[in-house]
Amino acid sequence: MSLELFGHDLDLSFLREMLIAYVLALPSAFDRERTNRSAGLRTFPIVSLASCSYLLVACDTFGDDPQSVARVLYGLMTGIGFIGGGAIIKQGGAAHGTATAASIWGTGAIGASVAFHYYGIALAISVMTFLTLVVFRPIKTILRDGHKPRPKVRDDNDNS
Repeated sequence: MSLELFGHDLDLSFLREMLIAYVLALPSAFDRERTNRSAGLRTFPIVSLASCSYLLVACDTFGDDPQSVARVLYGLMTGIGFIGGGAIIKQGGAAHGTATAASIWGTGAIGASVAFHYYGIALAISVMTFLTLVVFRPIKTILRDGHKPRPKVRDDNDNS
């Protein structure tokens, strides 16, 4: 698919991959936003979209040179790690934001997987990351805080 703009044909064939990368980043983005994390609905889809886009361009430009494409991938991995590092906050002896940082890195892998047409891997990363964030949150709380019995609520109608 192409579109003519200012006398030039614009190749729009990559829009499908870019849209898939964007959509697959949304579940984790919604979770991070819902829990008021430092990165969420804006960061996650942009990271996935940008990763996909850089690699689509690299594959189109350097397709016959896999080492050049690999160098672009290495650069992306490093750059996304840097973005994720910005989500980590150290307070005293504890670090907060590591799950968000890891999720950002995973979101970059979603975009990369889609760019290389590994849709199953991208879907698996999206689902597994989301489930890890949602399912293990209460388990982490129990392990961290220990099982604390709920405080007894006094009922004013209870005369015992």
